[in-house]
Formats: sequence, structure tokens, C-alpha cells
Amino acid sequence: MNSELTVTFLGTGTSQGVPVIGSDHPVCKSNDPKDKRLRVSVLLQWNNYNYVIDCGPDFRYQMLREGVTHLNGILLTHEHSDHTAGIDDIRPFYFKQGNIPFYAHKRVFKSLHERFAYIFEIENKYPGAPTLDEIEIDKDTRFIISEKKVTPIEAMHHTLPVLGFHIDGFTYLTDVKTISEEEVEKVKGTKVLVVNALREKEHYSHFNLEEALDFIKKIKPERAYLTHISHLMGFHEEASKNLPENVFMAYDGLKIKI
Repeated sequence: MNSELTVTFLGTGTSQGVPVIGSDHPVCKSNDPKDKRLRVSVLLQWNNYNYVIDCGPDFRYQMLREGVTHLNGILLTHEHSDHTAGIDDIRPFYFKQGNIPFYAHKRVFKSLHERFAYIFEIENKYPGAPTLDEIEIDKDTRFIISEKKVTPIEAMHHTLPVLGFHIDGFTYLTDVKTISEEEVEKVKGTKVLVVNALREKEHYSHFNLEEALDFIKKIKPERAYLTHISHLMGFHEEASKNLPENVFMAYDGLKIKI
């Protein structure tokens, strides 16, 4: 048994993914695989456990690409479609394993009930629909997933609270624009930090590159990786050259050990 945490970046793109449909932007025409970005998500693995943070519209392909054959649970940062639209594709896991545990804020579950009503039906439920085990979480309560402690961290995505997660020296934050000093304290001491950096130009609901780098400087991790990246950030190879020594542009398929 290996309790070392392995993190795989399933997707590192913004809500539209990269390339963007119909775009003539040079990055969208790039032949570099690192400029192809699915919707943002990571796979966490240790021992024989598999957990995913966020379940966007590319979830099916991401699971197939990584050869994931069983799933112990899904943690959701918030309810936006690029983080939740793949929920129906948990069906193969459900058919093999039974109910799939989901960890999310009660507000997120409320949204899912409205958008995926057929999944949450109690009477006359369609036999092919999956079933979730709803485990409500919030910023104030640590919880356990397969023997590992998880600390939720609240940030603001414009006016929407979102949750990040700290586990075993690894912190994952996405869709962050602001974060309180109280929540910053939960992040300090992390060895490996993942944080969103949409583009160079300022954005109303996401860190831009400068804001992300300032946040990394404040946290002082050993390593940091940027995710939720738009084509407007530029080519992966060129953008990477301008980063500090311990900061890296994440890319789809990248695996790191914690």
C-alpha cells in the first residue's frame, strides 16, 4: 500500500476549454498538446483510492484517458457547469459500485437537485439514472476521505463562495478572485499549491496572472501550479518562460507527487 498522494491534472482549461469553439486565436490553432485544455479537474490517488475534484463536461473522457476503473468519491468546489455538468457520466461507476459519495456545500446540492432532477427522484426513478450519497461540507468543518483529513477553504468567485481543499500538504484552489485572511491561514504551510490564473488581463471573477503570483508569494509553497487557464494567457511554452522558478503552468495529463 502506498499512502503517497499522486495528483493528476485531468483538465486545466477555463469554462469553454482550449481551443474555444470557432476561435481563430493562434493558441486555439496550436499543435502543442499542452495548449489543449479540458475543463478544470484533478484526480487524487493513494493506496487504491481514487477521488476527483469537480466533475465537468469532459469527465467521461478524462476517466477514460486515465484508465480509472473505480471511484471512491467526488469533491465539488461549486455548482457552475464547467465543474458539475459531467455528473450523469458517473453511471458506469454507479452500476459497478453502487451509490457514489459526493462532497459539496448544501447550496451546491440544491443547484444539482434543480438541474439534475431525474438523478434525485425518489419515486418512479428512471432505472438507468445514478444515485449520489450527498455529504454536506462547509468551510468550518474538516472531514475524512479514506483515512486522509481534508480541510475546506472558502474563497470568493466574484460574489459566489467556492471551496478549495487542503490534503496532505497539497492545496487546490480554483475560480478564486478574493480570499479572506482567515482562510489564507488555512493555506499557509502547504507544500504544493494549485491556483487559478485565467489570463494576464484583469478579470472580475478570477485571479489574473499577477494576482495569482502575488497569492503564491504570500503563501510561499515549495511548488505552485497554475490552472483554469484561458487561451488568452498565450502559448504554454512561452508563458512558462516568464514564471518564477518554483511556479509552473499545469497542463492536462500532468502528474505530480506530494
